[in-house]
Amino acid sequence: MLYVYAVLIGVLSGLTSGLFGVGGGIVMVPAMTLLLRMEIKQAIGTSLAIMVPSALMGAFRHWQLAHVNWKVALCVIPAAIALSFVGASLTKVLPAIALRRAFGGLLIVVGARLVLGR
Repeated sequence: MLYVYAVLIGVLSGLTSGLFGVGGGIVMVPAMTLLLRMEIKQAIGTSLAIMVPSALMGAFRHWQLAHVNWKVALCVIPAAIALSFVGASLTKVLPAIALRRAFGGLLIVVGARLVLGR
């Protein structure tokens, strides 16, 4: 059953990644912690490893569709790379419960903003 859940997580995260630009953290981390019973730190690391090829494929297709603003992307990439290393390093010192609560809070805030915003 583990592999069935893993494939379903891949299907859902791949679809939402290409369609909405999300899928890694927002879909995979909760799904892995709930369905695969992974500890949150392992779910975060695993989702990041999965996102690399998935994001490359989605970005390639969006580039083909002329949906990529390269000026913005090239400005964001250096900071995103540097701070993702810092964020990953912080998981060593932060307790899992703090990560779960912070992640859940982020999901609530983002979800509310999307539903209630213009």
